[in-house]
Amino acid sequence: MKRQLLLTLALAAGLTACAGKTPPATTSSPGPAFPGAVDPAASGTSGAGSGSATRVLPPPPPMTNPGSVTGSPVASTSIDAINDNSPLKPVFFLYDSDTLDDEARKVLTENAAVLKSNTGWTITVEGHCDERGTAEYNLALGDRRALAARDYLVSLGVPADRLSTVSYGKEFPFDAGHQESSWSQNRRAHFLLTAK
Repeated sequence: MKRQLLLTLALAAGLTACAGKTPPATTSSPGPAFPGAVDPAASGTSGAGSGSATRVLPPPPPMTNPGSVTGSPVASTSIDAINDNSPLKPVFFLYDSDTLDDEARKVLTENAAVLKSNTGWTITVEGHCDERGTAEYNLALGDRRALAARDYLVSLGVPADRLSTVSYGKEFPFDAGHQESSWSQNRRAHFLLTAK
């Protein structure tokens, strides 16, 4: 009986001691930033060929399909809320091209009007590519696409010091499909409000 009582007390003491402990944090990858995005860490590839260091890219926000948002949003609206329903539309490119077509120039003209009416906004222009081609090639192509969009906005009167660029190459596709209808959505310059 005494032995059983001691065993019960020891068990109770052990449970009490463990109750205050928290389990160790896991160290898994956070995964892709949005549905359909490719997570380079999860795939085990560095994106730059074998033997290369892993290129660490901050994940872009999800690409939204803005409705007919016009004018200046309310000053108290958060940056995240503006980006979730962005009045800045993406521009799309043909395969292996950084040339702005008529539709892209039209969209950029509309984006310039939004930026001129929101003079405090700072924007990052993201260059994206489809999955074809090497990581290095697509990073360079994404950079040229972002610069083409930025330069056109500057030519329309948007101050250059409000625009920065980044290339994600093929690392963060909007559409994870493997056909032209998906690829055409991934060949884009995307606009992200970073400060207002």
